[in-house]
Amino acid sequence: MSNELLLVESLIKRSQQKRRTSPLNYKERLFVLTKTKLTYFDGKAEKKFRRGSIELSRIRCVEIVKNGGGLIPCQNKYPFQVVYDTNTLYVFAPSNDSRSLWVQSLKLEIQDNPSVLAKFHPQFWQDGAWLCCRQAEKLAPGCEEYNPFGDISRKPLPPIPGDEQKNGQRRPPLPPIPLGPAAVDDDDESDDLVVVALYDFPGGEPHDLTLVKGDEYTVLDKSDVNWYRARNKYGEEGYIPSNYITEKKPGSLMQFVWYSKQVNRNKAEELLKKEDKEGAFIVRDSSITGAYTVSLYAKSASGEEGAVIKHYHIKETQDMPKKFYLAEKHVFSSIPELIEYHKHNAAGLVARLRYPAGKEESGPSTAGFSYEKWEINPSELTFIRELGNGQFGQVRLGSWRGQHQVAIKVLREGAMYEEDFIEEAKVMMKLFHPKLVQLYGVCSQQKPIYIVTEFLEHGCLSHFLWQRRGSFSLGSLLSICLDVGEGMEHLESHGFIHRDLAARNCLVHNSLVVKVSDFGMTRYVLDDQYTSSSGSRFPVKWSPPEVFNFSRYSSKSDVWSFGVLMWEVFSEGRMPFEQNQNHEVVALVNNGHRLYRPKLTPPTIYDVMSICWHERPDERPSFTQLCQIISDALEGDAPSPSDQSGASATLPYPR
Repeated sequence: MSNELLLVESLIKRSQQKRRTSPLNYKERLFVLTKTKLTYFDGKAEKKFRRGSIELSRIRCVEIVKNGGGLIPCQNKYPFQVVYDTNTLYVFAPSNDSRSLWVQSLKLEIQDNPSVLAKFHPQFWQDGAWLCCRQAEKLAPGCEEYNPFGDISRKPLPPIPGDEQKNGQRRPPLPPIPLGPAAVDDDDESDDLVVVALYDFPGGEPHDLTLVKGDEYTVLDKSDVNWYRARNKYGEEGYIPSNYITEKKPGSLMQFVWYSKQVNRNKAEELLKKEDKEGAFIVRDSSITGAYTVSLYAKSASGEEGAVIKHYHIKETQDMPKKFYLAEKHVFSSIPELIEYHKHNAAGLVARLRYPAGKEESGPSTAGFSYEKWEINPSELTFIRELGNGQFGQVRLGSWRGQHQVAIKVLREGAMYEEDFIEEAKVMMKLFHPKLVQLYGVCSQQKPIYIVTEFLEHGCLSHFLWQRRGSFSLGSLLSICLDVGEGMEHLESHGFIHRDLAARNCLVHNSLVVKVSDFGMTRYVLDDQYTSSSGSRFPVKWSPPEVFNFSRYSSKSDVWSFGVLMWEVFSEGRMPFEQNQNHEVVALVNNGHRLYRPKLTPPTIYDVMSICWHERPDERPSFTQLCQIISDALEGDAPSPSDQSGASATLPYPR
């Protein structure tokens, strides 16, 4: 029976919402395990409200937490973790026997789940990092192999604590499951999470909740990382895109149109030049953690010819409470007050802060058009014009319900293994990141099949580079590489392999952000260009030796391809190995030959490419390491592309 009770016990749950571990973040909850769900209820005797419920089919890992002797600020000292979807639930048992029983019982129920982790983190996520490996990305792949079967096959489960025979009689049967309101499954049920809408969201489906920019909402359920269930001030509930909101808290800048969180110095300069307005400005994160910079554009400045862009660090006073200033004579209690003043007074700046630039007014892309919506009705699509022919068939510009511009790939019959791809599309839709081209859904109930994705105005990166060759600064080229690296870092953290990373499979947004496209689709291609004599499919000039020789794909084979993509970027769109046929490339690479250094490439940057091309995969860096190297180069005093005399700097990774 699906509702059959397996375990019931009062345990302590740690908040997933807060980063720090303090006594206030622990709550006693009554945990109930059935054949299908792990549910926890308010542990107070006078009420039994259901606080959260996790379908066992969603669980990817159950394991004890190795505390390493650290202080646990609650009475239960035996922690274990339940990893489900992209969340980690920490539960504290009163004894080792109790913990062992819960872990082994859960492992027994989830051992046939299709998405069980290969690796897990044996210690806590705390203070913004994993204690075991110090990785600072919460969804970073684990550092220790996970055994989904545990000790179940080798020894019997220990007895339920307190279930021993007493005076020849056993303990009474387990109590019935408490009744209560529908599960909210939130991460920090004791504190309502209040958020502010950054953009309007129309809510096209009955289960959606319409967002109005600037209004406040209460988050009820965060179990889906991309779509939160929320309630508005009128009591209406529904799903909202998680990237359209920001937590309401003192000092947060996210709600202001002039603040752009993920914009580096070079990207800010590109956006301000594109805006080309006197007084256009962006407030962005500084290279110094926790600090902010104002980037400001002026068409002329005293002592300088032509347009200039100045970068002003927002400084803080030493006294408490601290105050903020750009010019020492004008000090303010908050950054918004500072910006408001300088909108009307230059006060030492090259111009007044007149026009906020950089933030999208219409809102960024979302993980699908709505929560759990991946099948799209083709009658809701309007074709506008042809964009060209791609690897899988014709690509057209279109719109969905007349609201969203989209790219529609019309699959050519026989171009790919359609049924396998459609199943994979459900997974790919959840891979949501600002540097990945978003898959919105598919039209699979007809022929030909349509794949509906985000539309990016400037098209593929290889054409973008070739058409604009001669106009790129070193910062622009590095910024392109960082965008791609960040998208690949997200795929890597989810254990997803691209298999066909190249400039042709990256697209350029109108804001000049570069996004990775077509990840994972090579597996379904039926195309002679991608097929070796052994039947394996791979893009030869971007592939490492282990793919040539053994068809072994991994995130490290993607790293090799990333090195080739960097070469494409710094050669401004040239074809790698342009003088060689595919079979010649295989021989050259197997014999240790590597691509030459393009003339725009400083030696330090060519060193980054070279570490991607180590013959052994385990000697190549991760995408996290590559992003850090490129980010440091962007923020540092990098030589100009024309400077070929600079000495090679020491890389923070072996060459």
